[in-house]
Amino acid sequence: MMNEVRSTPLDEINRSIVQLLQEDGRRSYAEIAKQVNRSEASVRQRVGKLIDSGVIQIVAITDQLQMGYNRAAMITVGVSGDISAVADKIAQIEEVDYVVATAGGIDLLVEVVAVDDTALYALVGQIRAIPGVKDANTYVYLKIHKQTYQWGAR
Repeated sequence: MMNEVRSTPLDEINRSIVQLLQEDGRRSYAEIAKQVNRSEASVRQRVGKLIDSGVIQIVAITDQLQMGYNRAAMITVGVSGDISAVADKIAQIEEVDYVVATAGGIDLLVEVVAVDDTALYALVGQIRAIPGVKDANTYVYLKIHKQTYQWGAR
């Protein structure tokens, strides 16, 4: 989870490694080493440093529908009082994918997944009940046209 903007400079080798891992996170260090013209040990060390510094995470990305979450939504949240405290409370909810503080007319953007509309309704009620939440508007996803995780290597 990103809590603050990091300014870790990446050289071209690290960028190439990241791009290769984004294409296939199970790609072996030996295969990556061949692609970037480095030793397997060097690639292993670089990946370790990228992970330890928080630049990358290697995780399984799931298809929410196949995992049984048939409803996804973006919830805009208006806050009275401490935005960070409200964001922290919302972030503790299991069905919340991410929480983003914004500038402008909306204090928080909250993406959620739920098994169905009944669960989404309960989830929205849970968020609205958090002290400091003054309003929560739900935008149900009908169809996701694009979702990518490859922006980091550009």
